[in-house]
Amino acid sequence: MRLLAATGPVIPEYAKHSTRCVVDNHLFCWGWVSSNWSSVLWPATRQHVYLALIAVSIGFVIAMGLALVAHRYRWLEQPTILVTTFLYTIPSLALFELLVAPVGANLFAAEIALISYTLLILFRNTLTGLRDVPEEVLDAAEGMGMTRAQALLRVELPLALPAIIAGMRIAVVTTIALATIVYTIYDAGLGVPIHSALGEGPFKTELIAAAVLTIALAILSDGLLVLVQRALTPWMRARSLGGQT
Repeated sequence: MRLLAATGPVIPEYAKHSTRCVVDNHLFCWGWVSSNWSSVLWPATRQHVYLALIAVSIGFVIAMGLALVAHRYRWLEQPTILVTTFLYTIPSLALFELLVAPVGANLFAAEIALISYTLLILFRNTLTGLRDVPEEVLDAAEGMGMTRAQALLRVELPLALPAIIAGMRIAVVTTIALATIVYTIYDAGLGVPIHSALGEGPFKTELIAAAVLTIALAILSDGLLVLVQRALTPWMRARSLGGQT
């Protein structure tokens, strides 16, 4: 006991290697970011991209299939909207926790929840885009001898692309935001350093860095989808240029 008293107070081990900025918990410490980028922030960012990419990709395939069937058989539209709307309105934390019992606290539960929130947006936008194709265009395609499948692939889907990609943009940004609470059941994504920072006082640098990375991912993804839309719909640019002249 006398030895402990003589040596003074016990300092946390990390403080020996921390700058005064970190020890005093200043607003933002670049030194902490650079020293923890490869071990904390970059792995969390890659995991976040992985979570969002899987969810939106699977959600898009499911929603596209449902929209194509509902476009052909209109009676399927309302039941699909009712189910996807119900899933969309479940509070995210509640849905994550509800999935733990049947699925487990793992990646599958996280992805099922994230996918569920993409379905309504992607389904409605895809179906709206298909329904907005002018009748005269479809009549012209039929007059040219196109089959229903050919008209769908060559006429309807290309003209529906702006609405489809608009839905993708909303779904991607929403999923990136929701992925920050995946940490409640699965230790991955930028929600992990955010939660860790909140539990440490909060530790401002880690909190700000993870939050800024999440926002940057959303903005970058949205911008990339805008570029994809412009590349896939050159006639939209020509129309806008023609309107300006």
